[in-house]
Formats: sequence, structure tokens, C-alpha cells
Amino acid sequence: MASLGRRAVALCIDWAVAWLIAKLVPGGNSLVPLGVFLLMNVILVGSIGFTIGHRLLGLQVRVLGKPGEGTVDGAFVGFWRSGIRSVLLCLVIPAVVWDGDGRGMHDRAAGTVITRR
Repeated sequence: MASLGRRAVALCIDWAVAWLIAKLVPGGNSLVPLGVFLLMNVILVGSIGFTIGHRLLGLQVRVLGKPGEGTVDGAFVGFWRSGIRSVLLCLVIPAVVWDGDGRGMHDRAAGTVITRR
């Protein structure tokens, strides 16, 4: 599993990218960066398994194996898991509440884990 420090830096990079893209939207309001961040996460994690920040820090979102096993399946995350994970990530609270193995509620709900590539 990836360390909290790497995940936090990746999140900051992704937020900065979303903010810069949102600045290109004329007349955008304060929710535009959040919308861009959400879309980036759903599309990138759902299709290639990582965001820009994850890629730069050598991280990848993967499907966790069977419940109770604690193994990483490595299967394609897919858009429905990515969507659940991303919406909960944007709500912030589920992302900052961790369980004993360091996974946020957003990862637990989606059945995913962030690992080092």
C-alpha cells in the first residue's frame, strides 16, 4: 500500500491541475475546480488506474481482492468503482477517515486500494 505522504502529495497535485484547468473556463464559479477534479478522477482512475498526481508519484488505484484476504487483485478499476470512489473523495470526510490498514472510507466503499506501482 502507498504511504499517506505520497497519497497526500498526489492529491495536492491533482487538485492543482483541476484548479488550473478550471481557470480556463470563462465565468466559472467556485465549484468548477471541484467538478473538474471529480471528472478527472472518474475518467483517469476508471480508464487507466491512476490520476496525474498518482502517476507522478508512482501510485496506482487497484481493486482489492476477495474480502478478508487483503490481497490486491490488480483488476481494472472500472468507471463504477471510480465513480463511487471519486464522489466520496470530493465529499472530503470519507477520504480522511481511515480504517486499521490505512484505507479511506472512499476506498473501502469502492473496494479499491492505492498501491505503489
